[in-house]
Amino acid sequence: MRHVLFLAAAAAAAIAPGIVQAQQAACTHTVGMVVSLTGPAGRFGQAASKSAELAFRDLNAAGGAAGCSLAIDLRDAQSQGSVAVDQARQLVDLRRVPAILGGIISSVSIPIATSVTAPAGIVQISPASSSPTLTKMAVEGQTKGIFFRTITSDALQGVAAAKYAIDQGLKRLAIIHVNNDFGVNMVAEFARAYRALGGEIISTTPYNQGAASYAPEVTSALKGEPPALYLVAYPGDGTNIARTWISQGGKPVFLLNDGMNSADFIRDVGPRFLENAYGTSSGTVRTPSTEYFAAAYPAMSGGFDANAPAADRAYDAAAILGLAIAKAGKAESAAIRDAIRQVTGGDGEVIHAGPDQFRRALQLLREGKAIRYVGVIGPVAFDQNGDITGPFRKWRIQNGQVVTVGEMGIDEVNAVKAQLPR
Repeated sequence: MRHVLFLAAAAAAAIAPGIVQAQQAACTHTVGMVVSLTGPAGRFGQAASKSAELAFRDLNAAGGAAGCSLAIDLRDAQSQGSVAVDQARQLVDLRRVPAILGGIISSVSIPIATSVTAPAGIVQISPASSSPTLTKMAVEGQTKGIFFRTITSDALQGVAAAKYAIDQGLKRLAIIHVNNDFGVNMVAEFARAYRALGGEIISTTPYNQGAASYAPEVTSALKGEPPALYLVAYPGDGTNIARTWISQGGKPVFLLNDGMNSADFIRDVGPRFLENAYGTSSGTVRTPSTEYFAAAYPAMSGGFDANAPAADRAYDAAAILGLAIAKAGKAESAAIRDAIRQVTGGDGEVIHAGPDQFRRALQLLREGKAIRYVGVIGPVAFDQNGDITGPFRKWRIQNGQVVTVGEMGIDEVNAVKAQLPR
């Protein structure tokens, strides 16, 4: 059933088989990956799965980890929490994996953590789940120290989006957002900062995923003739909402969340309608890893470029996991959990992405020396809650392309947060 499910998704998406093929070796360390290959977040998961495949391919070319090749057992969450939990439980209970990469969306990562990985003590690393709820869960002890993510929390991104909107002159707008943990939390953080900075929210309208039509939500949001729309969505639903907004006479001025940085969204809405579309994403600090990924990923990704949402962070998540297994010397979850911090923090010798750098890292680890992985998104250091901090990328859509127009540093975001009412 596992193979049938993924092969069906792969045929539709033209991506590689679900298990990253290990090189010939005496043994194989297999980890799980539960991401959305179908459903509203399907393109994110497809891009992320190819990134993880590349990271493990690079590690295997360098010699594997802890004496074995690395492989991924890939499962489709179908953008649904219940499906994700079932797939994760199979990986943990039947396949006995020591770690899981995923999910992509927070409404998948959260139930995996609460129902499977935390109770079982299995490491979980998400490349794209940004809900502040995951931080709260860590603070309350619900994730038991085994959850990590290579994306910044929406508690910060919502503030960055509010500041960017005001800076672009978007001082009045309506909001339409996906009605799940990600959408609700993103809008809450945005609204608090946006109003404090002088912005006016005319209306806030939630939507449920997968509806045949979003005309009622758009009609509601258009009341009061808002001059702009803040759309917090996934590309599939977001495309339908944006097209409905335009067809009903809404002004084509958009503020978008990070996941809407999508070539599919631009193509299907129409570039001419998106010349006044702005957005924020978790940013990167350019490193040799960034350069390596930009060159290596498109050639094997099956149509994704290096800027595909979740792609860069998924490579780093998989690379960190593989290096942690090498550092631990065994594929056991508790040892991997501790090693994750050891290969990303501290004063070890800096290691970048790619087979040559990984070969050097493995040699250093065999010699008992410390390493510090500096990834595609830049230096990665996890705090006590498994969170990272970093800059935010400011972008807009021009001539059918996503164009970076600037960066907002974490100090600037924190300065805005310090001005907000408690």
